Amino acid sequence: MKFKRNLAAALSFVATMLFASAAFAADGAAADNEFTVKAAIALATGLGLGIAAVGGALAQGKAAAAALEGIGRNPAAAKELFTPMLLSLALIESLVIYSLVISFILSGKL
Repeated sequence: MKFKRNLAAALSFVATMLFASAAFAADGAAADNEFTVKAAIALATGLGLGIAAVGGALAQGKAAAAALEGIGRNPAAAKELFTPMLLSLALIESLVIYSLVISFILSGKL
């Protein structure tokens, strides 16, 4: 656990050092700036949707596994576990759909 926290802190530090110079750089030509903004939007769109899809898939897998394990341990509780499982899967999927909508909005700005 301590290793993961230290690794996350180290990666955050490295990312800050890599991108700080670009953040404080002098203004370039307008064409370069427009290209950079469009590239950043395209990168954010792809990465954001990919991360949301992976996170949603992992969360749905864990939710379904927990519900199926509960049904396996107590088959009589299948009716009581089914509705909350579907509700949780729908809420998890809605977050991925929100990410998809945001990526469409960002793609429209390209």
